[in-house]
Amino acid sequence: MNVQIHAKDVSLHTNTRSHIEAAIEAFKKYSLDITTVNVNLRSEKKGVSVEFDIHIAHAQPVVINQSDEDLDTAIDLAIERATKALRRLHDRIVSHKAASIKDMEVVAEE
Repeated sequence: MNVQIHAKDVSLHTNTRSHIEAAIEAFKKYSLDITTVNVNLRSEKKGVSVEFDIHIAHAQPVVINQSDEDLDTAIDLAIERATKALRRLHDRIVSHKAASIKDMEVVAEE
């Protein structure tokens, strides 16, 4: 998995970077084939903007945008939203692989 973290007009401390990287490592538990994660941090007029761009093989990319006055709050909210989106995608994939009524055998009664 390729991980890139970009900060524009925002000071990115090592503990903030490690927090983001730990959250990205936690995304692996959903067993999705995540190829690339791009994290963009930008300063705005009223606070900061955080964008998670998560590319998954054989699926549409998951893009999460979150703005807040505080950098840590914006990151935490974006991580929560990304986790929710990945969990829903995982549940959708798992439920589609379940046996459908069409696949079940008909048992003839005597």
